[in-house]
Amino acid sequence: MARIAHLSDVHFGRIAHDAVVDAIVRDVNTGRPDLVVVSGDLTQRALPRQYEAARTFLSRFDAPVLVVPGNHDVYAWWRPVGRLVDPLRRYREYITEDLAPTWRQPGLSVFGLNSAFGFTVKGGRVSARDRRAMGTFFEASPAGDLRVLVVHHHLARVEALGPHDVARNARATLAAAVEARVDLVLCGHLHISHIEPIEIVPAAHRLVIASAGTATSSRGRRHHRGSNFYNVVDVEPERFRIVERLFSHEISGFRDEVESVFERN
Repeated sequence: MARIAHLSDVHFGRIAHDAVVDAIVRDVNTGRPDLVVVSGDLTQRALPRQYEAARTFLSRFDAPVLVVPGNHDVYAWWRPVGRLVDPLRRYREYITEDLAPTWRQPGLSVFGLNSAFGFTVKGGRVSARDRRAMGTFFEASPAGDLRVLVVHHHLARVEALGPHDVARNARATLAAAVEARVDLVLCGHLHISHIEPIEIVPAAHRLVIASAGTATSSRGRRHHRGSNFYNVVDVEPERFRIVERLFSHEISGFRDEVESVFERN
């Protein structure tokens, strides 16, 4: 069995309260995941001090970390030249040079897809080159692996999340994910915790979308305003289970909120 801890939208610079940062590190490490996934928006405005705090935060996890950038991790609008020419320079300097991170272990293949580009503002974009890299990676994955795609922005509209944007080239990216037999997409961006399977027609392929709420910030939205969530994904040979964990002020820690179980394709 493999376990993934999935965090998103950390937003250093808009942390809800000091306790939530320590609590999520403690909770994740106690759960002993094989991999910690962070699907973007480590910072609020891509400032050096925010990136320094994010780097320290990531270093506190015992497990390896796979991270992709979000739209808040590019230079802010008041730095237009940097935003257009080299939007992720600080991300690469403080976090990682790898914008297409991967992870493999028996039964699990994970690919991180960059959707953060300066000129797309907050909606995101996926390039053809990155789609090809995703396909090449999963083509080499063993047949029995759970195939997991990590991306900040959404690739499909989910009615339960209300009106929301999707990344540019989302349709082509979703088609490439289906062709690669991706089972699970770990994303964020909307600051609402929600798990939903979608059926891709005519490919007759089920793909589960796990949209994580904001892990540590004060920017929860709609019915999750003021809430902090992260996901725990347990991978078994016949099924995988996603537990949405919610921060509780009563216990100053995280507790199970919703559990979703899916049979493997």
